[in-house]
This record gives sequence, structure tokens and C-alpha cells, in this order.
Amino acid sequence: MAKKGLREWVKEKWVDIGAPKKDGKYQPCGRSKGSKRAYPKCVPIAKARSMSSSQKRSAVSRKRAAGNPGGKPTNVKTIVKKSNGGYITVNPRGFGRMLSNKRPTTRIFT
Repeated sequence: MAKKGLREWVKEKWVDIGAPKKDGKYQPCGRSKGSKRAYPKCVPIAKARSMSSSQKRSAVSRKRAAGNPGGKPTNVKTIVKKSNGGYITVNPRGFGRMLSNKRPTTRIFT
């Protein structure tokens, strides 16, 4: 991926992947003050097109679960990368942690 400057990043068309339209398009990013719309998850249109529907669902659910404390925007990763075939759990503090697929087993000797 080529590095872009801040100007190009700002010029990209940003859309809300949490609010798709019926025709497959997306609403523009953001919401007005006092809007009843759900908390938006905004990504560039190119990123939105390259994501699968499950990746979009996952990103939106993590964004909304993080909430909006203090009126400040909350950043969450759009695509969570898994290493070593593990899965992600969230500990009580809210930070993601990688676990392997190997679950501990209890052996009972008789």
C-alpha cells in the first residue's frame, strides 16, 4: 500500500458502514447534533467495498460496544487480525487479547 499524505486522506469519501442503504450504497459519514441515528462507524469508500459483510458487522458492533464516553470519538480497529489461528476475547478492562485454539482439558484419573 502506497503511503499517502494527510491531504489525500482527508479528500477520500468517508461513509458509515453501519447504515447501508437498501440499494447497496452507504450514507455519508457523521451525524448531526441531536440525531437519533446509531453511533456511526466511518471508513473510506474503498475500504468499505473491500470488506466482507461479516467484517463490517464485526467492526460496527465493536464500535458501538465501545460507546461514546464524554462526547469524544472512540477509535476501534476496522479489521482485527488474528495470528496463530487464535480467537479474540475481551478481558474486563476492554482490551483485546489473543488466545490459542487449544482449550485446557481436565483429565480425570480413576
